[in-house]
Amino acid sequence: MADTVLLVDDEREIVAFMRDALEDEGYEVLCAYGGQETLALLPRRPDLVVLDVMMPGMDGYELCAAIRESASCPILFVSARRSEEDRVRGLMAGGDDYLVKPFGLREFKTRIYAHLRREKRDRGAAERYLRFGALAIDAQAREVRLGETALAFTGREFDIVLLLALHPSQVFAREDIYERIWGLEADGDSSTVTEHVKKVRAKLHAADPELNPISTVWGVGYKWRI
Repeated sequence: MADTVLLVDDEREIVAFMRDALEDEGYEVLCAYGGQETLALLPRRPDLVVLDVMMPGMDGYELCAAIRESASCPILFVSARRSEEDRVRGLMAGGDDYLVKPFGLREFKTRIYAHLRREKRDRGAAERYLRFGALAIDAQAREVRLGETALAFTGREFDIVLLLALHPSQVFAREDIYERIWGLEADGDSSTVTEHVKKVRAKLHAADPELNPISTVWGVGYKWRI
């Protein structure tokens, strides 16, 4: 899915210039020419906002603060105001970057790309860990911890835990789990899933007798309880 960039500037020619440049790069572009239009577009959840400073009515600094009440995406200020005070004020208002007009297209697109890349990297780091109370699953390190204690799971056992935990409350048939983890060409059948789930449950129970996140859906398969 393409990243969405919200352009905010009261000068329509500049908005059209930026929009064309970003659409050529494959971005989805939303356009607003004032504060109220901008706030009305925030439910579309833009991935990045490009925000002019000098606008009639609500200026860019005020609008940035209003955006920050409901959105955490990167905000790139673009402005003809070039003093250090202006830059500092923009960053203090909640902006992430400040680009002085006139600017080159290459720098403009590169800054947007860099902010979106960092945002995805930060989001990926946050999603690396799945937490359910004291139980933490580290998808990258392939490790399950209960508090400070690491639980010893085999590769297949961990794969089952991760699959179910990534889709809490979704029911997976044994056959589906087997195909996803062992593969379509594997020699065996879904009964091995039952045995692996038993071992996972036993290890979780040994660590904490009250811990039982995997539910059996009789006649179907298993699900992870939130």
